[in-house]
Amino acid sequence: MTLHDPTTPAPATGPPPTPVVDAMRARGAWNPLWDGLQERDPAWTEQFMAMAMQPWTSGVLEPKVIELLCIAVDASATHMYGPGVQRHIRSALDLGATAEEILTVLQLTTLVGVHACNIGVPLLVEELAAREKPADHAN
Repeated sequence: MTLHDPTTPAPATGPPPTPVVDAMRARGAWNPLWDGLQERDPAWTEQFMAMAMQPWTSGVLEPKVIELLCIAVDASATHMYGPGVQRHIRSALDLGATAEEILTVLQLTTLVGVHACNIGVPLLVEELAAREKPADHAN
């Protein structure tokens, strides 16, 4: 695949083929939030989605593991995409994941949010300690 150059006009033959995007839509894996991106630059979106689908097409990880990873990504505090979590939970269960495995993934995913405390609490302690120092230390 070649990279799409946005300064190069699309060929006059019409929009480029988008087999990966079409397949994602057909199996219900398409996020409607991507519609605008796909409409504005279908070639780039196709290339991006082809890259994003590599875990499924490469065969390196078993499908159940990929679905568990997708649950973690969609449920993470930085993403929080409920429809994706639900879709990937269904798929993981269909592929033989247990409720315990899925719950463990969700529990591990909560650790992403704990980083706010890992960063914030030491800084709070530092700032509170700085305020407790006598003012003559500023000289």
